[in-house]
Amino acid sequence: MTMHSHLKSSFAALLLLGSAAIATQAAHADALEDIAKAGVINVGVFADFPPFSSASADMSLKGYDMEVAQFIADSLKVKLNTVAVTGQNRIPYLTDHRVDLLMSVGYSKEREQVIDFAVAYAPYYIAVIGPAALEVKDKAALADKSIAVNRGTLEDTSLTEAAPATADIKRFDNYNAVIQAFISGQTQLMVVGNDVGAQVLARQEALKPEQKFQLLTSPSHIGLNKNEEGLKKAVNDAVAKMLADGQLNKASEEWLKTPLNPENLKD
Repeated sequence: MTMHSHLKSSFAALLLLGSAAIATQAAHADALEDIAKAGVINVGVFADFPPFSSASADMSLKGYDMEVAQFIADSLKVKLNTVAVTGQNRIPYLTDHRVDLLMSVGYSKEREQVIDFAVAYAPYYIAVIGPAALEVKDKAALADKSIAVNRGTLEDTSLTEAAPATADIKRFDNYNAVIQAFISGQTQLMVVGNDVGAQVLARQEALKPEQKFQLLTSPSHIGLNKNEEGLKKAVNDAVAKMLADGQLNKASEEWLKTPLNPENLKD
């Protein structure tokens, strides 16, 4: 075979490979169209992540994420199919097209290299929580207060950076211990994420706990595959409608036990 013939053959092979790659991409080029044809949208959710998603008495998933996912499905006029995911497998589930969307995804530059992000829909923040009778307005007011926090977490780091030197930070090995220390009066305050905090706000009527102020805000987004602009617009439109007509606020009050502050949806 001459060099010219060899080059022609190699080029032809590359064209075939390129065509195959383009054909493969085309099969997933419009997730919105595929969802409409199937009549189902597959949404990855954490199965045990209250108050965003967790099993209810009838074993169906309930929570903030579920209400938003159902609204998106209704907006697209398709059935919602939830797929249980973990922190380790959920990105591969998305990129392998086992799910169309992922709920409760925090933005990061590293993740942006692999997936795309729809608009933020859920607040995630680290809050200082204390009894209503105790006035704590800002970081300075943490001086001389005893504060429970989960050791080695982002909450711990944020509190350590913010607290005055005279704050008595008591570190525990898990969230149950943090909550118990606060509820029992071992500490005056606790610092947790709003997901953990919502459970305490909902259950401790006698203590009347409340959020005092926030140490850090990092809202949750809905994750989707790259180059799916149609689906991204549909998701963004659905979230915008929920925000405009008060449904997102209603979900926040029901599940997060606090009114939705639109400022908490800003990165």
